[in-house]
Amino acid sequence: MAPLMAAKSLHFLSIILSIFLFSSAFTPQDNYLINCGSSTSSVTVDNRNFVGDDSSSSNTPQGKSISITNPNPSPNSSALYTTARVFTSSSKYAFKIKSSGTHLVRLHFSPFTSQNYDLRHGESDVVANGVSILSSFGANFTVVKEFFLMVDKLELEIVFTPSKDSSFAYVNAIEVFSAPKDFFIDAGGVALISPNGIQEFKQNVSYQVLETVHRINVGGSKLTPFNDTLWRTWIPDEDFLVLKSAAKIARTTDPPNYLPGGATRENAPDNVYMTAQQMNVVNNTMNFQFNITWDFPVRSRDHMHFVRLHFCDIVSIALNTLYFNIYINGIVAYKDVDLSVLAFHQLASPYYIDFVVKDTKDSGMMRISIGPSDLSTTLRKNAILNGVEIMRMVNFVGSARKSKKRNLWVLVGSVVGGVFALSLAFLAILVILRCRRRKPKPKTRRAPSAGWTSVRAYGGSSDGTMSEGTALASLGPYGYYGLKIPFDDLKLATNNFDKDLIIGSGGFGMVYKGIIGENNIKVAVKRGVRGSRQGLPEFHTEITVLSKIRHRHLVSLVGYCEEQSEMILVYEYMDNGPLRNHLYGSDLPPLSWKQRLEICIGAARGLHYLHTGSAQGIIHRDIKSTNILLDKNYVSKVADFGLSKSGPCLNETHVSTGVKGSFGYLDPEYFRRQQLTDKSDVYSFGVVLFEVLCARPAVDPLLDREQVNLAEWAMEWQKKGMIEQIVDPHLIGQIKPSSLKKFGETAEKCLADYGVDRPSMGDVLWNLEYAYQLQTNERQREQQDDTGAPRVVPEDSMARRGIYGDSDDGTSDISTSRVFSQLLTSEGR
Repeated sequence: MAPLMAAKSLHFLSIILSIFLFSSAFTPQDNYLINCGSSTSSVTVDNRNFVGDDSSSSNTPQGKSISITNPNPSPNSSALYTTARVFTSSSKYAFKIKSSGTHLVRLHFSPFTSQNYDLRHGESDVVANGVSILSSFGANFTVVKEFFLMVDKLELEIVFTPSKDSSFAYVNAIEVFSAPKDFFIDAGGVALISPNGIQEFKQNVSYQVLETVHRINVGGSKLTPFNDTLWRTWIPDEDFLVLKSAAKIARTTDPPNYLPGGATRENAPDNVYMTAQQMNVVNNTMNFQFNITWDFPVRSRDHMHFVRLHFCDIVSIALNTLYFNIYINGIVAYKDVDLSVLAFHQLASPYYIDFVVKDTKDSGMMRISIGPSDLSTTLRKNAILNGVEIMRMVNFVGSARKSKKRNLWVLVGSVVGGVFALSLAFLAILVILRCRRRKPKPKTRRAPSAGWTSVRAYGGSSDGTMSEGTALASLGPYGYYGLKIPFDDLKLATNNFDKDLIIGSGGFGMVYKGIIGENNIKVAVKRGVRGSRQGLPEFHTEITVLSKIRHRHLVSLVGYCEEQSEMILVYEYMDNGPLRNHLYGSDLPPLSWKQRLEICIGAARGLHYLHTGSAQGIIHRDIKSTNILLDKNYVSKVADFGLSKSGPCLNETHVSTGVKGSFGYLDPEYFRRQQLTDKSDVYSFGVVLFEVLCARPAVDPLLDREQVNLAEWAMEWQKKGMIEQIVDPHLIGQIKPSSLKKFGETAEKCLADYGVDRPSMGDVLWNLEYAYQLQTNERQREQQDDTGAPRVVPEDSMARRGIYGDSDDGTSDISTSRVFSQLLTSEGR
C-alpha cells in the first residue's frame, strides 16, 4: 500500500511540475527581431531568429539610410554586429502592434570601421512614439540600450536622427516585443523614496518609459540572454559591494518554488532566485549590528529611478525565522521584511518589491542596504538579497515640464468654461424651482431606527478603483466605521503598529490587535505590505465580497484604508484566533469532540451561505484551518476572501481561471483543468475535516512519505474502515462510533476525485449536524438564521450561550454584520 501511495504523491507532484514548467515558456504576441543592415533572411542568436532589413524586406526603414558590413569582424563577435544600418538623415522603423501594453525595446550598438564610416563617430537622437529615449548617443564599444515603454497604438515608430554634432546615426540590431502582462503593477502606486522620506508614487509605473541601468544577479555569476525567458543579461554584484567581508554567498541546487501571486520566471530566471548574498556571521560570534551595502552609479539630478528588488528565502530552515530591513539611500524603505508572509508561507518562493527613488542630492550613486530586524532572535539575525534591477524614468522630468505649460492653458480654459457653466447652472436652478412649485410635496419617510446617520461609503468602480457614494450606517458597537478609515486612526488604534500587538500573519501581511472608536472596540487590523501593490486585487476583492454578504459565520469587515501606499483591512476581532492553533502547533488546550463538531458546523453554514446566498454564488478558493477563526465563544467564522470568485452563471458549469489556493487543500481537479466550481471549496473543506479529526497539518514534509499528504493518508484509513486508528489522541474515548462513522464518511465524500461526485455544502452541513446529533443524542429544531433561511439547531445550551450568534430572543451579539450590510447594499437603504 505504501508504494502505491508514494506513486500517487509523485504523480501529483509531476503534474504540478509539468504545469509550472509549461507555463514558464514565454511567447510574446508582438515579436520583431531586426538584424540591421543585413541582406540575410535570418540569423539565429540565443535561439531567436533575427531577420535582415535590406531593400527586399518589409522591415526596411523609411528615410535616407545605407547598410554597411564590418570588413574585419571578430571571431567571437555576435553575428548581429557584422552589419549596421547608417542613417544620414532622419529615418524611422514602423512596427505593427497586435497587442497594446508594455513592450521591450532593445537597441544594439557595436561600432566598427568600414571603408566610408567609422561608427565610433556616429551619434544618434532616438525617439520612440514621440518620446526621446536617446540624445546625442554614441558608443566606443558594444552597448545594448534597453527600454520598457507602453504602446497603446496600432504602431510603434522608432526614429533615428543624426545628432547636431554628427553627420550620421547608426544601429546594429533592434528588438521589439511584448512584455508579460502585469509585468508592472500600477494600481495604487509604489513607495516613493526621497530625502523627505517615504511617500506614495501616484503615477502609473507602466506609463513611464524606463531605461535599464543595472540588472544584478546578487551572489551569482553572469547570466546571458540564453538563460533568461526575456533574453536579459544579469551581471554579478561583486563590483558594487561596499564591504565584501560583510556578505557571504548563499546557493541552492533546488529550483525555486514558484507560487500563484508571487514572482515568475519572467520577473527573474531561476538562477537569480537560487543565489543570494547573506550576512557573513562567523560562528555566531560577530556583531550582528551591520548591513550589507551596495553602491550603484546612476544619474541623479532631476531623475527618478524605478528599483525592483528580488528575494527568495534559500537560507532559512523554517518559516518565520528571517526578518530584515531594506534601506535605500540611508532611508528605511521597508522595515521588518518577513518573506514567510510575503511568499505565501513557503520557503524558497520568489518575490519582488518595487520602489521609486528620487535623489535630489546629486550624489551620482544609489546605495541599497539590507540589515537585521529587531524582530529577529539573536541567533537567527540575517538578511538576504537575490537580485537588483534599477531603471531610469526617461520621460518623467519631461512630462513634468510639459505639464506646466499645459496647466496655463488649462487655467485659461477653466476660467472661460467656468463662467459659461455658472450661467447654465443659474438657468437650470430657475427651471427646477418652477417645476417644484407644480409638483406635490412627497410624503416623508420614517427613519429606520434611532441612531442612524448618513455617512460616506465607497464601492468598486468598473476600472477597479474605489469610487464615492452615499449610504446609511448603523451606530453599532464599532461606532461609525465600516467604511474608509483614516490611516492616522489606525496608527492610533495599533500604537503605531507596535510589533507587540502582532497577532498573526498571512500572505497579505501582518495582523495587529487594535482598539478603535469611542467605545474602545477590539478589532483585527490586517496591514498589507507597504509600497508593494501585488496584493491589490485581493485587497479590492475582499472589500467587494464583504460588501455584498453578511452572515454570523463569516468574519465581518469593519473598514479599510487605502492611502499613503497602504492597503489595510479592519475586521471584527476574533478572540480565539485561527482554528489551526487549537488543533496543533501551540500550547492551547485541546478542543473537545463536541466543540470540534460545533466549529465545523458553523464553518459549513458560512460556506453554504457563500455558495447559495446570491444568483451566482461566491467561491471562497482558499478554505483552510487558518482561515476559520473562532470568537470568544468559539463560534467559527470563515475569513480571508481575497481569492474569492463569483460562481458560474446559470448556463455555465464552471469558471475558467488560473489556479490559486494553498497546497494540501487544493482541489486536484481544479488544479488539472483550471475549472473552478463550488465543489473546489467542498474538497478543501474535506481536508479541514480530517485536519480537525487527526490534529495534524494538511502537508507535513517531515513525516514518512506515505503520511506527508493528510488527505491521501486519511482516505486510505477511511476506506479500510479504520479511521479510529489516526484520530487525535486527545479525543480517545470521547467520540461515539456512530458519530465518527458519519463524520468520516462526510469527509470522504468531500474528497472525491471529481467534483460531480462530491456533495454540496448544504449536504455537508446536514451530515455534520447529523453527526452532532448522533454524538449528543439531542433533538433538533428548525430556526431561521439572520438571512431568513431555515437552519437546524440542536436544542441545548448552544443557542443560549451564543454559539450561533443568536440568543433565544432573536437578538445577535454580532451586530457588525448588520452594520456593514447597510453600508454598501441597496437593500439596506
